[in-house]
Amino acid sequence: MRSALGMPGLDGDDRVDAVVRLSQALLHNDQLEQAVRTVEAEAARHAAGPVRLRLQAFQFMWEGIHGETAAPARSRRLAELASTCTGRDNAERALLILRAFDAMTHGESADAVVDLCDRALVNGRLAPGLGWTDPEWGMELLMMLGSAYAYADRLDRAESLFSEARRVYTSAGWRGVHLSLANAFLGLAYRRQGRLPDAESTLREAVRLAERVGRRLPLYWSATCGLVDTLLARGRVEEAWSVAEQYGFAPPYPSTIVLPDIRSVRGRLLLAVGRTAEGVSELEAAEKTAASRGGHNPVLAPWSVDLARALAPTDPARAAQLAADARKQAERFGTDTAIGEALRCAAALETGQRAVRLAARAVAYLEASPCQYEHAAARVEYGIATGSVAELTRGLDLARLCGADGLATRARKALAGVRNPR
Repeated sequence: MRSALGMPGLDGDDRVDAVVRLSQALLHNDQLEQAVRTVEAEAARHAAGPVRLRLQAFQFMWEGIHGETAAPARSRRLAELASTCTGRDNAERALLILRAFDAMTHGESADAVVDLCDRALVNGRLAPGLGWTDPEWGMELLMMLGSAYAYADRLDRAESLFSEARRVYTSAGWRGVHLSLANAFLGLAYRRQGRLPDAESTLREAVRLAERVGRRLPLYWSATCGLVDTLLARGRVEEAWSVAEQYGFAPPYPSTIVLPDIRSVRGRLLLAVGRTAEGVSELEAAEKTAASRGGHNPVLAPWSVDLARALAPTDPARAAQLAADARKQAERFGTDTAIGEALRCAAALETGQRAVRLAARAVAYLEASPCQYEHAAARVEYGIATGSVAELTRGLDLARLCGADGLATRARKALAGVRNPR
């Protein structure tokens, strides 16, 4: 690409297409800063109009997925640009998607996120020219669209988009980055739904494909992070640790955002294997990253609830503050999943009737959520808090349905204790 751009005769739309593809290659090779500079320099060569807008959209896209920093000023500029967009063409649809993803990562109103996503579609489907193999905009934009839906509790839309991506890439014979990421993000949708066996098998395929492309690249992190997260949800801690060791799931991290949040998952893994101090340190690093980015989504990056639980025995005051902040952010985002998870955390830090009341509220929100693993966990915790055979039995049934073996074992042990008290 660089050689082609350095030769005479590459002008007009062909040159712009080459610049965009070069920036995409740099992104997937974990050279994000160069990807940003590439499209920024090309945009400066063009007057205001559709071509410059396309290049600026790619610059916003690459800046928005920087793993460490995303300046609040950039988010404000993007919001201003998107506020004038109605979705009349693909350039405007692209800006609406970028704005939706940015709002989702910063934990703004989920209703507004979904509205932006919906406005980027045409009759509920991807617009002509904005499909998974169409070259003008690329798959990254559509991965952002599906991710915004996934974390805004619209997992039906997310699964539909990522299933379509896998089907299209398989039919086209694309066996590299595209198919690996399609599997990784479909696995993410399954994980969020609580379909843990489906998530695990899909993410293992994503890892297998990613290995063909190359280790330590952003797509490789997406697949391995999702797999570790899913194994932890299944209660298979030793296997999660083994996968992490096998695939190098440890710092240094890539320059891009990884979904699910890489530091939150790594921190949870360390806590699960008993390396508490390291886990707390990892979660505190996630806290600093969130501050540098100007806020976070407590479902996308659940470091705050995990850190609160980890600190509760040694620093209850800080744990309580983290839990309170998580509830505030969850209410701002407004999904049943976010609020329910924040209430689960708050209940875990309390005792007596206050813990019971908070656990009951968590169950009520998570029952309305599409995230069935979290609902199952809330049921089991509520059953333990109340000593209710009915709640524990329902939590056990849900855990089995999700394939959450560790949670099912916990529910069975609690049931045995309730039925056969000493």
